[in-house]
Amino acid sequence: MQTSSDRHEYPAHWEADVVLRDGGTARIRPITVDDADRLVSFYEQVSDESKYYRFFAPYPRLSAKDVHRFTHHDFVDRVGLAATVGGEFIATVRYDRISADGRAASAPADEAEVAFLVQDAHQGRGVASALLEHIAAVARERGIRRFAAEVLPANNKMIKVFTDAGYTQKRSFEDGVVRLEFDLEPTDRSLAVQRAREQRAEARSVRRLLVPGSVAVVGVGRSPGGVGRSVLDNIRDAGFTGGLYAVNKAFPEDRKDLDGVPAHRSVREIEGPVDLAVVAVPVEHVLEVVTECGEHGVQGLVVVTAGYAESGPEGRERQRELVRHARTYGMRIIGPNAFGVINTAADVRLNASLAPEMPRPGRIGLFAQSGAIGIALLSRLHRRGGGVTGVTGVSTFVSSGNRADVSGNDVLQYWFDDPDTDVALMYLESIGNPRKFTRLARRTAAAKPLVVVQGAGSAPQGHAVRATRLPHATVSALLRQAGVIRVETITELVDTGLLLARQPLPNGPRVAIVGNSESLGLLTYDACLSEGLRPLAPLDLTTAATAGDFHRALSEALADEACDAVVVTAIPAVGEGSAEDAALAEALRSAAAAVPGKPVLVVHVELGGLAEALSAAMSTAPQVASKAPGTESGADRYRPAEGAPRPDTAEPEPAVTEVPAPEGGGLIPAFPAAERAVRALSEAVKYAQWRREAVDPGRVPEFEDIDEKGAAGLIGRLLARGQGLTLGVDDTCDLLGKYGVDVHRALPAPTPDAAAEAARTLGYPVALKATAPHLRHRADLGGVRLDLADEDQLRRAYAELGELFGTPEELRPVVQRMAPRGVDTVVRAVIDPAAGAVLSFGLAGAASQLLGDTAHRLVPVTDREAASLVRSIRTAPLLFGWRGSTPVDTPALEKLMLRVSRLVDDHPEVVAVTLEPVVVAAHGLSVLGASVRLAPPPARDDLGPRTLPVY
Repeated sequence: MQTSSDRHEYPAHWEADVVLRDGGTARIRPITVDDADRLVSFYEQVSDESKYYRFFAPYPRLSAKDVHRFTHHDFVDRVGLAATVGGEFIATVRYDRISADGRAASAPADEAEVAFLVQDAHQGRGVASALLEHIAAVARERGIRRFAAEVLPANNKMIKVFTDAGYTQKRSFEDGVVRLEFDLEPTDRSLAVQRAREQRAEARSVRRLLVPGSVAVVGVGRSPGGVGRSVLDNIRDAGFTGGLYAVNKAFPEDRKDLDGVPAHRSVREIEGPVDLAVVAVPVEHVLEVVTECGEHGVQGLVVVTAGYAESGPEGRERQRELVRHARTYGMRIIGPNAFGVINTAADVRLNASLAPEMPRPGRIGLFAQSGAIGIALLSRLHRRGGGVTGVTGVSTFVSSGNRADVSGNDVLQYWFDDPDTDVALMYLESIGNPRKFTRLARRTAAAKPLVVVQGAGSAPQGHAVRATRLPHATVSALLRQAGVIRVETITELVDTGLLLARQPLPNGPRVAIVGNSESLGLLTYDACLSEGLRPLAPLDLTTAATAGDFHRALSEALADEACDAVVVTAIPAVGEGSAEDAALAEALRSAAAAVPGKPVLVVHVELGGLAEALSAAMSTAPQVASKAPGTESGADRYRPAEGAPRPDTAEPEPAVTEVPAPEGGGLIPAFPAAERAVRALSEAVKYAQWRREAVDPGRVPEFEDIDEKGAAGLIGRLLARGQGLTLGVDDTCDLLGKYGVDVHRALPAPTPDAAAEAARTLGYPVALKATAPHLRHRADLGGVRLDLADEDQLRRAYAELGELFGTPEELRPVVQRMAPRGVDTVVRAVIDPAAGAVLSFGLAGAASQLLGDTAHRLVPVTDREAASLVRSIRTAPLLFGWRGSTPVDTPALEKLMLRVSRLVDDHPEVVAVTLEPVVVAAHGLSVLGASVRLAPPPARDDLGPRTLPVY
C-alpha cells in the first residue's frame, strides 16, 4: 500500500460497502499508490464535460504528476476515497487541508477543500452523495470541521449534492465560481437526509430481489427432483410474469429448453438482462456462479445452497467470501441457506422458494430468518381456513437463511412504503443491529402494524450479530417502546396479524361480549381482565338465539358509545345444519358492515359447519395459478413435505377463520379459543394507544441549571487518567451535580469517634449503614440503622453492627444525613454497544432484583416517556397511594430521570449511571447512593455514514 514515508498506516476501517440510489452496491475505500492504473483507466472513461467541471478547463488526460498527487496521501491532511464496482473506480473524492488563506496546511487548521469526479455512466446513482458522507466522516476523525468547494455555476448536479446534504452552509459567488462552505457537524437535517436516502436505497435493493423482470435458476437438475428443479417448477407454476431461464453447466450443448423453460449452460449465454439469480449449486461451485452473474450484470442473488456459517468455522469463512465477492459486482444476497422469496402481486407472481404452492395474494408481509420456521409458518397458514394464505393473503415473503447480507432491516425499509403491504409479520432469531432496527420499527409502526416473534436464545451460527449486554426482556421492552407488537409464539403472530389486517384499530380497551353461551362469555370476560382490558358484562342470548338475535345484539353493541370492540361468542346448537350456519355468518357480516369503525372478533366452538359457513363467501384454499401452455397446474404439482397430509385431506387444525363482510367491509376473524381472540385484541388495543401517543411523543426539556461544558471538562480530565474507570464518591457527586442531581453524601466512619464527627458535620438525625458488598442495599439483613437522633444512639448502633457483622474493616460503615421517608426506587442508565443508551427504572429491592419489575426507555427520553416510564412497572401503584398510603412526588422523579437521560445523551463517555436508592417522598426526593462509570464512547454507527454491515 503506502510507502514508509507516509504519516499514517492504511486506514482499513474507512473501507465500506454502500447501497446506492438504484439499489446496487459499491465499495468505498481509500486510494493508494497501487491505484495508479485504475485511476488513469477511470479518468479515460469520464466525458470531456465532466473533466471540465472538475478542473475548470479542458483536461483531456492526467499527467504523471497528477497521478502521483491523486494516489499519494498521508491519510491526515490529504485523503482520497474511491467508489468501486468490480474492482474498478466509478467515482473519486479527495480533500486537502487548507489554511485560512487557502494554502496547504496541517493541523490544527480545521478546513479542507473537497472535490469529486463521477464517471458519467454512474451519475444519478447517488454515488457522490454516499462519498460525501464518508469523506465528511473521515475529515471529522482527522480534526477537520469545515469543507470548502468551488464549483462552476453550470455544474448543477454537484451543487445539488452539496446543498441537499443538509449541513449548515454558506454560499458565495466570485470570479465566475460558486464557493460553498459548510460545517461537517451532523445536524438534524443532515441526519434526516441521510436516513431518507438510506431508506430509498435499501428499499430499492430489496425491490430488485422481489420484483425482478427476469429470473435464472442456476443448478437445475436435468430430471425431476432436487432443490434447483423444485424452485424452477415453483416459479413456472406460479405464473411468473417475467423471463425464466434454467441454467446447468451439465446440460448438453444442443439442449434449448427444459419443460418449456429456456435452458442454458451458463448465465453468460443468456441473451438479454437477468435481474435475479437463484443459486442452487453445490457449495464449492457457488463463487464461480457469482462471478458469472456479476459479469452478466445480474442485480441480486437468492442463494439456497447450504454449507456456510451454519456448518462451522470453515463455512463461516466461505460465507464471508461469498458476501465480499457478490458485493464486488454490486449485487445483494438473500441467504445463503435461504428458503426463498415470494411476491404474489398480479404483475409479478414470483415463487422463487421451496414452497410448492403460491399463497393467495393479500396485504400481509412475512419475514423469517429460519427456513424451518418459514416452512412451518407457511404450512400452518396454508392449512388454516381464512389464514394468511387464505382469505387475507400474503403480499411478500422473505426467508433470509443465514442473513449474511439482506436482513430484516432491509425488508422493513421495503415494506415501509410498499403500497401492497398493510401489516408486517416477522420471526427474528436475532437482531443484528438493534439500534437501527428500533429506529426503522418506530417509523414503520407509525404507518402500519409490525408484529414480531423474537427468539430468546443465542443467535444461529450463520448470523453475524452484535453483542448486547441487555437481557432479552429489556430488548423486548425497547421494541414495544418503538411500537413493535411483541408476541411470544407463531400462533399469536398469526392471530394478531389476521385481526390487524382486516379490522380497524380499537379506540380504547372497553370490550362488549355477546353470545349464546354463558360459560364461553364468562371465559372471554375473564380473559379480558387478565389482558388488562375493560370488559362489559357479557350479554347471554341463550342457546335458543337465532341469527336475527345475533344481528340485533351485535348492532346494539357496536352502536354503544361505551364500547370500543366486540367479541362474539358462538356455539352452534346440536343438529344445526349448514343453512343455519350460513344465516348466522351473514347476520354477523351485515351487522359489522353497518358500523365499520369498531373491531369485531368471533370466538366459536366448532360442532358442525360453522367455521366453513363463516368463510363461505370465498374459498379458503390456496389459489392455484392458471396453467401455462404445456405445463401442469400448481395443484397437480403440489408436493407436501414428507409425512405431511395434503391440504385437502389434512385433519383440520383448530381454525382461525374469517367472516367475509359485504363489499367494502372488513373480514371478521374467528378464533377457536377465547384466550387467543382476547390476546390478539389486547395487542391491537396497546398498539392503537401507541399510535395515538406517537403523534405527540413529547419533548426533551431544557434545564437552565445544567452545566454541559463544565461536565465535559470534568469528564475529559477524569478520562485522562485511564481508558475506563468507576468514579470515586467526590467525582461522582461533582459530575452529577453539574446536571442538577444532588447526592446525599455519605461520610466514612471507620471508628465510633469518626462516626460521631461525621454526624456532627451532617447534623442529626442520621443513618448508619454498612457498605460492604454483601450488605450494600440489603436493609433486610439489618446492616442499616435509621433515625439516630444523637451521639449516644449512634454509638450504640455502631456497637450493635459490630457485634452482628464483624469489624469496621469488614463492615465499611458510613454515616449519612436522614432523608424524608418515602418509596425506595432505583434509576439506571447504560450505554449498550448494540442498542445504544437505555434508561431503566424500578423499585429498589426485591421488586426489581427478584421479580424483574423494571421498565426501560431509549435515550434521549422525552417528558411523556419519563411519565410513562414511572407508570410502566407492575409495582407502580405503590407510588400513587396504594391502599391508603401517601402518594409520592412522581413529578420530581420524572425530572430526575430526564436529567440522567440528558447526562448520558450529552456525554456518551458516561457509559453507566446508577442511582440507588432514590427515596421519593411526598414532597421531593433524595438520592442516597450513586455510581458513575466513564469510558471512551462506543462508536455511533447511526450518526456515521451509510454503510452495509461488515462481513
